Amino acid sequence: MKTIYDPAVCAEILARIGTLTPATQRHWGKMNVAQMLAHCNETMKVVTDQLITKRTLVGRILGPLFRADYLGETPLRRISPTHPLFVMVDEKEFEREKEQLLRLVRQFSEGGEAKCTKQAHSFFGPFTPAEWGTSTYKHLDHHLQQFGV
Repeated sequence: MKTIYDPAVCAEILARIGTLTPATQRHWGKMNVAQMLAHCNETMKVVTDQLITKRTLVGRILGPLFRADYLGETPLRRISPTHPLFVMVDEKEFEREKEQLLRLVRQFSEGGEAKCTKQAHSFFGPFTPAEWGTSTYKHLDHHLQQFGV
């Protein structure tokens, strides 16, 4: 399974983010490209301990049932429930969001497992640093595929 801690994987993700433009269109979902970048930024703030989240009740009940699938080889489903904190409805500034995401991805990857958050995933519960590396890659890959890159 790919992990964002792998420098080659991180470079691939950064290059894919770099190809996004304000005109890049989604293939599914509701967010525009700037909102997707802002959404990814908020999740990156969690893994870098810049944002603290709480477990959701639904996550406490259902998270353990779906955890293995989420962390496994299966790609994420196209339309999945989103924690309310990460739902983006306001317009966002594309260039600012893009630069912030590039910076946060580099920061998380270069910090490695030692600098990873210790907080639980808001839906799936406690993750090891290795699981955070895998899930971060899968989440970014999912949204980059959403926009065809």
